[in-house]
Amino acid sequence: MTVPFALLGLLEREPSHGYDLKRDYDTYFCRGKPLLLGQVYSTLGRLARDGKVLVGAAEPGAGPDRKRYVITDLGATELETWLTEPVEAEPYLQTELFTKVVLALMLGRDAQAYLDVQRAAHVQRMRELTEVKRSGSLVDKLLADHSIFRLESDLRWIEVTSARLGALAEEVRS
Repeated sequence: MTVPFALLGLLEREPSHGYDLKRDYDTYFCRGKPLLLGQVYSTLGRLARDGKVLVGAAEPGAGPDRKRYVITDLGATELETWLTEPVEAEPYLQTELFTKVVLALMLGRDAQAYLDVQRAAHVQRMRELTEVKRSGSLVDKLLADHSIFRLESDLRWIEVTSARLGALAEEVRS
């Protein structure tokens, strides 16, 4: 749900063309997973339909004609509301990690092996993110910190779960 709000925020900063919005989104928000241009335009289309942005007339450019998008008062109000609301903390108590462990136990498979593989993958990703922190921009460093902290939390959960696998296996098999 953050893509529409990110685009509204970029438009509140200044009216922009879709290509410029994609570039800015990719620069500040998506490290490693660029936003597809089609997603930019489909999101802008929904924002325009809902009265949150206005689409300007086509302007000639070096390539195809380009349209400038401008945030509306409704869009600015919704952006302000979104910016001031806290992000909901893990609304669901079920994660993919948990689901895989429980299913492995239910099916008589080696849940510890899965946890070991997951731990190794997390540690490897933390190494990669640590390198990003050494050489990246401040934006890259802060995004890497956020990911590292989430991985650390997962690693703590993996350790606790490993210690309780026997009891969990009894519970889910009964």
